[in-house]
Order: sequence, then C-alpha cells, then structure tokens
Amino acid sequence: MHMAQPASTPLTGYRIAVTSARRSEELCALLSRNGAEVCSAAAINMIALPDDDELHASTEALIAEPPDILVAHTGIGFRGWLAAAEGWGLSTQLVAALSNARVVARGPKATGALRAAGLHEEWSPKSESSQELLEYLLDGGVSGARIAVQLHGAADAWDPFPEFIGGLSAAGAHVVAIRVYRWKSTPLGGNFDQLVTGIAKRQFDAVSFTSAPAAAAVLERSRDLQIEDQVLEALRTDVHAMCVGPVTSQPLIRKGVPTSSPERMRLGALARHIAVELPPLVSRTVQAAGHAVEIRGTCVLVDDSVKTLSGSGMAILRALAHRPGDVVSRNDLLQVLPGNSNDTHAVDTAVLRLRTALGDKNIVATVVKRGYRLAIEERGVTP
Repeated sequence: MHMAQPASTPLTGYRIAVTSARRSEELCALLSRNGAEVCSAAAINMIALPDDDELHASTEALIAEPPDILVAHTGIGFRGWLAAAEGWGLSTQLVAALSNARVVARGPKATGALRAAGLHEEWSPKSESSQELLEYLLDGGVSGARIAVQLHGAADAWDPFPEFIGGLSAAGAHVVAIRVYRWKSTPLGGNFDQLVTGIAKRQFDAVSFTSAPAAAAVLERSRDLQIEDQVLEALRTDVHAMCVGPVTSQPLIRKGVPTSSPERMRLGALARHIAVELPPLVSRTVQAAGHAVEIRGTCVLVDDSVKTLSGSGMAILRALAHRPGDVVSRNDLLQVLPGNSNDTHAVDTAVLRLRTALGDKNIVATVVKRGYRLAIEERGVTP
C-alpha cells in the first residue's frame, strides 16, 4: 500500500542567513522549525552595560539636571538602563530625577517597563511608531524643553534615529540621547565575514535583520571585504532582505535595497512573515509529465514530496525551468554546471541522475541531437 508523504514545511529547501546578536538562537529555532536551512553569525557585539562609560555619564548628567520630558522607546532598553544604574548605585537618584518629567512611550513593552519603575506615561501611540511619537511631541511644543530620549541602541557606524533627534532639536529642544545597548561591529576574519561573502555569492535565499545596526554592519563589512557591489546587487535581486520593522530597514532602503517586514515588530512575527512571504519570491512551479514540480532554493518538491538534488541537478533543472518547454542545448546546459568540464557527456550524466532523483524520468524529455526540455503541459506554467 502506497503511503502519501506529508506536505513539506513552508521553508523546506530555503537557505536563510541570520544576523541577530540578541535572541539569535530563538529566531534560528523558529525558522528551522519551518524547515529552513539556517546560517547564523552576529553582525554586531553588544557593549556590556556596566562597562558603557557613555551611558554612565549620561545617567549622571540627567540626575544632575533632570529632564522635562522622557521618551522611552523599548522595554528591554529602559529596564537595562535602570539595571545598569543600580549597578553604579544610581538607580534611586535616576528614578527620582525622572519622576517629575512628562513621560511618553513608543509601545506597550516600554510602557510596562516604565510602570514597573513607578513611572507613568501620559501617552503612547497604538501604532508603536517613532514618527507618530515625534509628531505628538512637536504638536505639544518642545521649544526650550530638555528631553531625555532612550533609544534602541546604535552602532558606531550608524545612528538609527537622526530624524527623531533632529526633529526635536530643530524644534528648539535640548535632547539628551540615552543610547542603551550600544553595539560595535564584530572583528574581521570570523563567521560574519563568511556570512557576508555568502550573500555576495547568493548562497542564501533571504537574510534576516532584527536591528538597524546589524543591517548597517553588513553593508560596512562588505566595503571592508571589497565586495560591496556584489552584496548590494545580491540584496537587490536574489537574496531577499527580511527586517523586523521599518526602522531596521532604513540602512538598506538608503542603498536601494528592497525590504519586507511584518506588521508587528516581533521576532515571532518576523519568522511567520518569512515563512509566508519568501516562498512566492523564490520558488518556481511547473506542471511537467503530470506532476507539480516546485523548484525551491536547495531542493525540489514533486507532488509535495521533497526531492534532494545534487548541485548539478539543481543547476540543470533551473536552466530548463527558466525556459519552460523549450529545448535547451547540451552546450547551454554545460555552461551552468558546477566545475569546469568541457565535455557535454557531463550534461548527459547530470540529467540521468536528475531523472532518478525526481522519481519520474519523463519529467525531463530528451530531444534527439538537440538537447533536453521539461515535459511541460499546455497550461501548467506559473511564475
């Protein structure tokens, strides 16, 4: 009795690069659970809060001269700031300095952290938008106000909030930027270099970003490795940039890289977004010899049954699917095979193995003395 194989998971056959420094294991697990092949390398390293002299100095400055307005952008950032202050013996003085300020929060997590510290927000946008937060403050007037802005964090090479801070400053406010969880790029010569090189070589179907500094670090490292043009071209075409939110996307958008983000800026939402959005961008499905053949990043599904192909087999099948139903000559197919063979017999061998792996030799048809073609049905081609 023939047992039907279950349908594959959504990301089976797709290769995804993960650049996260924080919670990377969680994101990798979510993607792997959906079938993805994951490569992870942190793009940035966090500066330990107890060692962050800039944060220490900013904290002391606020205690000495309390703000009129406090802006909290993230829950984890605000809690981390208070924890660091406690380590420096300054937490009581810090909360006291903030207690008379007008308080606004970007979202529910920041709101929860504020309330846990005994501070209560006057307003928080339902959209969790920094832009809406800025507009609220500007509408109320900020000229002459001293405003403490707790930011997400910033890399040495890129500030993710020039518009927010610049907008307040342009309106006459004195802004004290509290950069919690600052980052620096990982050292040259490690796994991150291999990941960036893999993007340039289009070894991934997608790359995920959970912070703007990580996105900026990928671009900066590509310049260090002298492969910036290749990385940008890959990200603009075959390697899809999937970001946790619009702020994270900004360094890429400024370089002309298209990005995609979930509606909710959450790690789980990003994983679900990738599982839904990536397959239509990458896969190609044809109806051949009575079978639905779906070509993914590293494998093929024949009638929802996963077939693992060699590099040569994938190269041949992609070339045939690129010209569905047309005859592709042996010489043309030889050009796409890995390696440097000049013998068209290598093509015949690769096709033989491909037919075996697909499970039905009729999917790939031989056209005598001309080459090979997919046995495409009249109305069975989808992009």
